[in-house]
Amino acid sequence: MEELQSNISSFLDDCKYMKGLSDKTLKAYMTDLKQFSDFCYEKPWCEKDTIEEYIKNLYIRYKPKTAKRKTACLKAFFHYLERRDLILSSPFHKISIKRREPVVLPKVIPVFVLSKFLETVYEKNSEPKHSNCYYRHTVRDIAIVELLFATGIRVYELCNLKMSDVDIKGKFIKVYGKGSKERYIQLTNKDVISALKQYYRTYSDDIKSTGYFFINNRGNKISEQSVRFMINKYAKLVDADLHITPHMFRHTVATLLLEEDVDIRYIQEFLGHSSITTTQIYTHVSQNAQKKIFTKKHPRNKLKIKVDM
Repeated sequence: MEELQSNISSFLDDCKYMKGLSDKTLKAYMTDLKQFSDFCYEKPWCEKDTIEEYIKNLYIRYKPKTAKRKTACLKAFFHYLERRDLILSSPFHKISIKRREPVVLPKVIPVFVLSKFLETVYEKNSEPKHSNCYYRHTVRDIAIVELLFATGIRVYELCNLKMSDVDIKGKFIKVYGKGSKERYIQLTNKDVISALKQYYRTYSDDIKSTGYFFINNRGNKISEQSVRFMINKYAKLVDADLHITPHMFRHTVATLLLEEDVDIRYIQEFLGHSSITTTQIYTHVSQNAQKKIFTKKHPRNKLKIKVDM
């Protein structure tokens, strides 16, 4: 087991210093490999049978997407060991995993609910100010919600925005996504820009002090959990009978852009997907766009035939 622990430590160092993977990815790898290590207690950890048994156990305990991710981590680990000549050959060369994942359609926020949600956030800000703290909170809430929907950024991308990543005057933000991949997103809506300006005026001292753009109540970088809690709070006020998460804003804007006939390649770049396959999930959701296209452009509609029924 000491050998396995040493190899795991070496692999994580390689991921951090050579590949430059994010802290979030490293944390996930660490958790996955500890789980594998615990499973292999008093078992031959490098043998095909042990790994197959472990993978089978993953698919029993977890949803297919999670099991697939954990398996991919393990495969990367053994590939690293083989590449560094720490083992003769990766057991994965002899393991075949062919599982069809069920297509899980992304959950979106209905437009009427989204409209009511935004109205509620702004209404809270326009209420008589109970305190300066209350006003600051609502100004921040507006800026976060507007930015989530305007840009489709992931919640961890939003929380990690630095002051230097948000150019209100230039009307764009710089985002570091998965694998620290950098992308720029334009800000084109005047209400979004106005919300960010108001937020910056209110929090400028805290922003300059921490270097991060979105600040929590203690003057530090806001956490993902705080954003989720805030979104949930307004969802309850809207009483939409729908559990709304920050990621649903991302799904919603992507789906609505597709329904407006925006090219899927632009949506891919907008969302920061490395593969077009990931973006194509939204084509399953966009039934309204399909209906409009078929109504206007289906060739049957051009055939004028007299029908006597």
